[in-house]
Amino acid sequence: MSVALIVLAAGQGTRMQSDLPKVLHELAGVPLFAHALASGRALSPDRTVLVVGVGADRVATAAHDIDPGIAIAEQTEQLGTAHAVAQAQDALSGFDGDAIVLYGDTPFIRPETLAKMRAARASHDVVVLGFDAADPGRYGRLLMSGDTLERIVEFKDTTDEERAVTLCNSGVVCANATRMFELIKSVDNTNAGGEYYLTDIVEIARARGLSATIVRCPEEETLGINSRAELASAEAIFQTRMRDEALRAGVTMIAPETVYFAQDTVIGRDVVIEPNVVFGPGVTVETGARIRAFSHLEGAHVGGGAIVGPYARLRPGAELSNDVRVGNFVEIKNACLADGAKANHLTYIGDASVGAGANIGAGTVTCNYNGVEKHRTEIGERAFIGSDTMLVAPVRVGDGAITASGSVITKDVPDNALGLSRTAQEVKPGAAPRLFEMYRKAKARRQKGG
Repeated sequence: MSVALIVLAAGQGTRMQSDLPKVLHELAGVPLFAHALASGRALSPDRTVLVVGVGADRVATAAHDIDPGIAIAEQTEQLGTAHAVAQAQDALSGFDGDAIVLYGDTPFIRPETLAKMRAARASHDVVVLGFDAADPGRYGRLLMSGDTLERIVEFKDTTDEERAVTLCNSGVVCANATRMFELIKSVDNTNAGGEYYLTDIVEIARARGLSATIVRCPEEETLGINSRAELASAEAIFQTRMRDEALRAGVTMIAPETVYFAQDTVIGRDVVIEPNVVFGPGVTVETGARIRAFSHLEGAHVGGGAIVGPYARLRPGAELSNDVRVGNFVEIKNACLADGAKANHLTYIGDASVGAGANIGAGTVTCNYNGVEKHRTEIGERAFIGSDTMLVAPVRVGDGAITASGSVITKDVPDNALGLSRTAQEVKPGAAPRLFEMYRKAKARRQKGG
């Protein structure tokens, strides 16, 4: 049966003490709500609806950057979770299948857990995700009769006896979409919070003779983010999980606690990651590469056997093929380095292509921006770029060509040619002592005058 995702992302999050909507705060390099989308994406949903509210335009823009096909529904008033889900009904018009309600501030629910909920839907009308809480606190309670979920009680409405229950509600619900919207129509706000609670659909469903049950998950999957402290704790949890997964997958990390991953980081077997490496979004590192200490990678692909760093920066669009060498204080942006190319130190390569086996000398810069437009530099196979070469794009250095150290290259250098651009050096014998004496006198005059 088809499935749709409804992700609730309408709240401000007042405890964040921020002008930024809560779901736009980043966890592992992406907005909070992106984690719920990623978990749900494993189910191959036919439709995804993001319900926005506070900062609607900003949240919608961020969502379309992640998934251009996502539908946006706006909750102009925050009247409760049932009201929020109801806003998605128009976006799911004509949809025939199950809907799963997720939360943009709950990033750790696993795809496997959602798959269990879908499996349970085969024999029940409503499925709720629950967990056994070590400290139930202010969570809603799940009231069971055997395997049947009879109703959910929000904490504000619980009796003393119900507060003793430790089986708690995560808020995640799976039901047939059409039926869910029908049940929501009967939800009212006659409760201590004065809100329309999605949880009330369970009792309404049971009153209509429909079945309801739960799927259990570990409590840590249901962690919601409501404050900066909780966001920091969530980041620590995420990083610990990613490090453990990488180690189990055959990645060597010399100091795992100093390595930071993004949500979508992909690392191959036998990769070595040295201390204090940061991966931003969109990085893939192939088998046998080595990422040396204090490097930062974002939006980059690193080929097998490549070595990056130490102190290297790979920016979006950096494409390193096999056995490439990118050394200390080298920055690569929107550039492709073919097999075996080397840029070992103190270099900027932006908007460029570098051929196989080319060597880029220290201090080389591809001058790609004229203040208005970006232009590309092409460096051929086996080319040798001398130290301190300025390559003023658009320009091409051919296969096997050389640029002399200290040159400013503004015209194409053909294959196997030498590009040389220097002013003539002038030598004045005996001038050094006179020059130093002039400097000393000038300094003495300034000090006396001061």
